[in-house]
Amino acid sequence: MIYTQSISGTTYTFDGLVELMAKATPRRSGDELAGCAAESDAERAAAAWQLADLPLTAFLEEQVVPYESDEVTRLIIDTHDRVAFQSIAHLTVGGLRDWFLETSTRADSADQIAAVAPGLTPEMVAAVSKIMRNQDLILVAAAATVTAGFRTTVGLPGRIATRLQPNHPTDDPRGIAAATLDGLLMGCGDAVIGINPATDSPHATSELLYLLDDIRQRFGIPMQSCVLSHVTTTVDLIEKGAPVDLVFQSIAGTEGANRSFGIDMAILREANEAGRSLKRGTVGDNVMYLETGQGSALSANAHLGTGGKPVDQQTLETRAYAVARVLEPLLINTVVGFIGPEYLYDGKQIIRAGLEDHFCGKILGLPMGVDVCYTNHAEADQDDMDTLLTLLGVAGAAFVIAVPGADDVMLGYQSLSFHDALYVRQALGLRPAPEFETWLAGLGMADTDGRILPVDVVNSPLRSLTVAR
Repeated sequence: MIYTQSISGTTYTFDGLVELMAKATPRRSGDELAGCAAESDAERAAAAWQLADLPLTAFLEEQVVPYESDEVTRLIIDTHDRVAFQSIAHLTVGGLRDWFLETSTRADSADQIAAVAPGLTPEMVAAVSKIMRNQDLILVAAAATVTAGFRTTVGLPGRIATRLQPNHPTDDPRGIAAATLDGLLMGCGDAVIGINPATDSPHATSELLYLLDDIRQRFGIPMQSCVLSHVTTTVDLIEKGAPVDLVFQSIAGTEGANRSFGIDMAILREANEAGRSLKRGTVGDNVMYLETGQGSALSANAHLGTGGKPVDQQTLETRAYAVARVLEPLLINTVVGFIGPEYLYDGKQIIRAGLEDHFCGKILGLPMGVDVCYTNHAEADQDDMDTLLTLLGVAGAAFVIAVPGADDVMLGYQSLSFHDALYVRQALGLRPAPEFETWLAGLGMADTDGRILPVDVVNSPLRSLTVAR
């Protein structure tokens, strides 16, 4: 379908939904690299204006990636809940924005948003996010509530959890233990203690799993652990009896991009079933940990959609959330600035993308977190990350990721520090996950309001972590 929009005497033409969505997207370097970005602010405004007037039903009639050749598209269409869609089927994209903003003022806003979520396709949610200001993304996301549980509960209002990420360049147990102690003393780790292994060898992964499980049991920590090896490695270790809590995998929004990760929907469903079969959770059975990121499909050269046109990276990112929601994960986060300035050039683009991803994931029914991060060759700095962290705290993010000193020495990128997580909780009055908070209070590390207290490390029972095997 051809879409046209006139502004100030100039008529702009958009050849199909793929092009319209791409041209309406706020500026980012990845779309410019792919050749699908608007050529001027005027063209971007014209596309956004046209997109706002587009009926939501158009997204069920015209696919951005062909149904016949892409299993993610088939998943989106085949699982679409038309009953849930009926209450908003009469709306345009602009009307959906208005509905979200009006609904966010109601006492039952979380229930209202959750009720329509199964009727929303990722493309509908991506489209509405493109015509929303940052404050709109924050306000509506804050009104939604999505929870999940394993040994702790994430996503509860008034709380923000953290992934404690004790990565080490050589997977040295003492280095990992020291970083873990550092994070625990700052109240981090209630979402997961998750290690990116230096290699994907089954032996190394198994050793790290046993290390983390030993820490959990020795100190009675209500936590879940995860070693972020490939999903097939983890499933093999489950079959061999390793103490697997969460099953990790990076996912993307097209079949081709997922194939580049060595996965498909069948593999992911098998992994979810394998993790749940262990029944290791105490407050829930959400066992998947999934990561995404704008630009992943483009970097895999798997970003072309209907008519061979490049699909914008934010729409493809949101399609990944369709993959995620059928797996009912405990955790999912966008690694927002990890790939580099080729995809998100500077702090402004990273902040915008982080708010978009959080909004879209949460509206689609996911316990959405964000790795607030950037690479050293991006035009961004830690002040930008402070800003995004604060905005996400206001928006009700389920969790963020923290590493020692905000510097991941193994992966070579900048993230948040344990002190940053402490800051956002103190500044916004946010608390850890309730089960973890009770554990902290029992050790004298938190008061009755969930605030982290100074600890005598020398006399703390956690001190023996520094000599973990």
